[in-house]
Amino acid sequence: MMHRHTQDSRLILQHTLHSAVELKYAGQTLFRYVYESGAPAVESPKPYFHPLRTLAGNEVTIYRPHDHVWHKGLQMTSAHLSGQNFWGGPTYINGQGYVQLDNNGRIQHERWTDLRCEDQSAELREELRWITANGETWIREKRRITVSEINVDESYWALDFEFWLDNTRHAPLVFGSPTTQGRPMAGYGGLFWRGPRSFTGGRALAAGGLEGPDIMGRRAPWLAFIGSHDGTADSSTLIFIDNPANINYPNKWFVRTEPFAAVSFAFSFDEEYVLAAGDALALTYRIIIADGAWTREQIAQLAESNYLK
Repeated sequence: MMHRHTQDSRLILQHTLHSAVELKYAGQTLFRYVYESGAPAVESPKPYFHPLRTLAGNEVTIYRPHDHVWHKGLQMTSAHLSGQNFWGGPTYINGQGYVQLDNNGRIQHERWTDLRCEDQSAELREELRWITANGETWIREKRRITVSEINVDESYWALDFEFWLDNTRHAPLVFGSPTTQGRPMAGYGGLFWRGPRSFTGGRALAAGGLEGPDIMGRRAPWLAFIGSHDGTADSSTLIFIDNPANINYPNKWFVRTEPFAAVSFAFSFDEEYVLAAGDALALTYRIIIADGAWTREQIAQLAESNYLK
């Protein structure tokens, strides 16, 4: 099933106060961004995208899966930040495994500074605070979310992110992962996507000929995940694109196809990143959401043309 252009093909932004912002194109939802989730503290509440859909209407995220209820669609987060857990659930401790600690922080929406929508583009600017389990603000964040490319002929659209993380702790902040704490090949953190259950066993590709489990922890400027949908039996392709301006470029990827579909821009996969007091970390990413099972050649051509955007 492919999306077809109609005369009313335009973007509409709908805001439900103290809840969510929904972006629609040609009358159907592309994304719902929940900025006040109401999640329990143990799940480290934070804004998230769900549902996220292709132009054909196929859903490419999952919400609160039973195996990891803190996995919510697409979200910015950190599993290990100077002893605090903004990921949700238990914390990995070397020699003990995962232990539920009283260290679940939250990422709290403060205010919108801009909500703008035109026929073919939308921009959301938001201010947030990263707050520890005991109520200390460690990061003041500015976040920009844009949709500026909708390609009906090739049936894809692009979701762009800019994050500015200002360290307001008055001490260094150390970004890590379970891998930096001793668990091999579990370097998740940063911007994280969890796919629908039907994407389990899907195909992961990355630049440089990488494929499948070989991608885990390897550097590549882009990664693509191809999965199939129950119900429609359609396929969809997501392309995750790093930016040359980002730290530790090209990104080391966290990716799973089994036992579930997941991808993370893991800038601190196996090496801690220290953000000095008063300094800011800027990160820019693009995600392409496409209908169909794209070939490596199609993916590479589009991804490589997007590196500097």
